[in-house]
Order: sequence, then C-alpha cells, then structure tokens
Amino acid sequence: MSESSPQPSFYNTEDRRQVPLIPREDGRIGLYTCGPTVYHHAHIGNFRTFLFEDLLRRALRFLGFDVHQVMNITDVDDKIIRAAGEAGVSLDEYTEPYIDSFFRDLDVLHIERAELYPRATEHVAEMIELIETLVEKGVAYLSDGSVFFRIAEDADYGRLSKLDLTQVQQGARVAADEYGKEDVRDFVLWKGAKPGEPSWDSPWGVGRPGWHLECSAMSMKYLGPEFDIHTGGVDNIFPHHENEIAQSETATGRQFVRMWMHSEHLQVDGDKMSKSLGNQYTLADLLERGLEPRALRYFFLTTHYRKKLNFTLAGVEDAAAGLKRIDEMRFRLEHAEEAGGLESTLTTAVTEARERFAAGLADDLNTSEALAALFGLVKAVNIAIETSRLAMGDRATVLGLIAEMDTVFGVLDPADWRTEGEAGGLDDAEIDRLVAERQQARADRDFARSDQIRDQLAEAGVVIEDTPSGPRWKRT
Repeated sequence: MSESSPQPSFYNTEDRRQVPLIPREDGRIGLYTCGPTVYHHAHIGNFRTFLFEDLLRRALRFLGFDVHQVMNITDVDDKIIRAAGEAGVSLDEYTEPYIDSFFRDLDVLHIERAELYPRATEHVAEMIELIETLVEKGVAYLSDGSVFFRIAEDADYGRLSKLDLTQVQQGARVAADEYGKEDVRDFVLWKGAKPGEPSWDSPWGVGRPGWHLECSAMSMKYLGPEFDIHTGGVDNIFPHHENEIAQSETATGRQFVRMWMHSEHLQVDGDKMSKSLGNQYTLADLLERGLEPRALRYFFLTTHYRKKLNFTLAGVEDAAAGLKRIDEMRFRLEHAEEAGGLESTLTTAVTEARERFAAGLADDLNTSEALAALFGLVKAVNIAIETSRLAMGDRATVLGLIAEMDTVFGVLDPADWRTEGEAGGLDDAEIDRLVAERQQARADRDFARSDQIRDQLAEAGVVIEDTPSGPRWKRT
C-alpha cells in the first residue's frame, strides 16, 4: 500500500462490522470472486455483484495494492446437466455459448478481467484430493455412492451466516441435494452418477463434485489455503460460503479467508427480480431497449454495495444525466483558455478532491463520498472557467486527477466508450476536417454547403458550437 493512501477498512460479513484490511502479504491482495453458473445468459442481478467486485478490485489498486483475482466458472451442476440433456449436447457444447456471452458482457460493461477464470470441469482432480483429505479425517462419509460432509463434526459451523443449527431439525425441508444422507444438515461433496449424466472416476465410484466443493478446491489451488478476500452476493452466504469454510478449514486446519464481503440484492421497479414476474433482464435485453452501457455501469456503481439496489429506467436516465454534467465540464475545460500569470485556484481543490476520493474508497467503498469528491471538483472547475481564473497547467492537473479517478469508476471518459460505427463512422480526424470545411464555407458565404455539413454532423451525433474563438464540436 502506498504511504500516501489511507488505510482501507471494509465490512466483514463474518464479524458483522467494518474492520481494517490487513493482507497476508504486504501490499498484495488475493481476491476470490464467485463467478457465473453458465446454464444461461447472466442477468443484471449477477452483474450487480460482478460490478461490485470490479469496483473493489479497481479501488484496491487505486489505494496501492497489487491485486490477484480468481473468478471461477461453474460449468457443471444439476441445472446445466438437465439443460444439456434436454438439448442433446455435451456439457462443453452447452456451456460454451454462455461462457462466451459472459465475457462479451464483461467487455460491454468495461469490467476488468480477473487474472484467472478456472473452470470446475478442469479441476475435478483437485476436488477429489480435497474429499480424500476430509474422508481420512473422519468428517466425510460415503452413502449410496455419494460422499457427504458431516456438519456435526464441525463445532464452528454457522459462524458466517450466524445460523443456529438447533433450529434445523431432522426431516426439515431445506435447500437440498437429491441424494440420501445421515443428517438433513449434511451437504454433498461428491454425487454418485445417475444414468446418462456426465461423470468422473473417483475412489468412491463414478460421479461428479458438489457445487460447494468447487470453489474451495479452485480458490486454494490458485490463492493458497489462506487468502485475503472472498466475495459474492448475499445469497451465497448460506449455504455456499458457509460450506466452503467448513470443508476448507477442516481439511487444512487453517483460517480459510480473512475477510468476507457480500453485495446486496438487486430489485427491479421495487420488486424482487424473478422469471415469473418477467423482470429478470439480461444485459442484451437492456441494450435492445436502448439503454447505454456507460450509463448502466455508472448506475450500478452509484449505490453502495451493501444496500439493495432498485433498478428502474428512470434511475438509469438519472445516471446518464450525472455523466452529462461531467462530460460538459470536460468539454469546457478542454476548450477554455488558460491565463498566464494567474495563481491557480484549482491546486487546492484538486488535492482535496483526491484525498476525499481515496478516503471514500477506503471507507468500505463509500461511493457516495467518492462521487461527492468528483462533483465538488466539477463545480470548482466550472467556477474557474466562468470567472476566467483558469491558470496555466490547470487543465492537465484536473484531467490527470479525473483519469486517476476513472481507473476506479471506468465511466468518466466518453471516448473510452465509443464503439466502431459511432458518429456515423466518423473518427475525430474526419470530424475535424468537416468542421474546417464548414468554417471555410461560411467564410465563402456558401451557407447551403455550411448547413449541409452541419446536418451531416448532427445525423452522426456531433454538435457544433460556434464561439468567438472558433467552432467547437462534441459527440452527443
């Protein structure tokens, strides 16, 4: 961590309070994030969590840490097996299109790639090895070709979710595996194969790993038996993350994860998102409705990750309006004249904005505080321009800080979000040429040609502003 950066502290789900982040290795963070189960296209509830994790990754780097992130891809589970069987294709054939879709969506939302994306089907050997350790320790048992973890052997079980095991009785209905077990509370490590299902050989017969086991095996392989931060949605706390802790710590005898961080649920128009309500949107659904990816990303990041986020079209429009304020300031700043001999009024504003921005991020990813720092700077810049107090060097200083802030938010530079074919296929050089040709046509009093060029640029999404110092253009 940089000496100039504040000490970050985050809300640890296990402690139920905000605690300082103290990495195992000075300046380096091992981060594990639960990835997609690729039986369908990811929906916006998934991306609420993925964007929180992207914000965390970027914020940690801004605060001076080297981040090594691992995100798993679950490409085998009950839903995938059923869907692939119904489609009459192999697991790989069924999941590959959804894996490709997932990575395309990451790119559309400018979510940075993790260092590793291990797939469950490629790590069955590591999962079998972990089960063997648990069997040898006497905390796992074989039943009807499947292997289960005996929760009664783990005195600490429930510490993450604060679950009272006395309230879970034999025979109670719980989110369950479709296999027999000694105790309703036990969870499956290895599922004996059913006819026609994909399977792997193991010491207990052919079968496949349980879902909870996958993340333990892959996280420990790539980050070690102990690592710094494990994230996911609040729906992962129980039973998934609780079971990860039980099997991992029982196997190694060491603390599995130092800090657990979870993002809250996404609602849509005030209701729980569900297929039955018809409000379970994919990213493609929203793009078809004309929503801009940049505004979507910004919308998701403006609400604190531990608060429920209510997705509405009006909310995305408000996000777009907030970005427009930043874009207008950038446009004015890039075209404003800097005056020599003036003492800068922005030096202090830039310093204070950066300190406030960093402090907000370090305070459990307080995006409201970080954005307040940004918009405070926007206001100070606009005042400096309007009062002709823009000093030499101010432009570079302000744009430099905004670029730093954008390494975290990833939405502040509209140029980064232009796609091929935007602005009618016109690049900046072509727009400059047309603007110059229009200016010459006006000088030659060829107003028909001048208007023709203006209309051509307008259709391409480019607006021209005529000022005393010459024409300026911007993309809308």
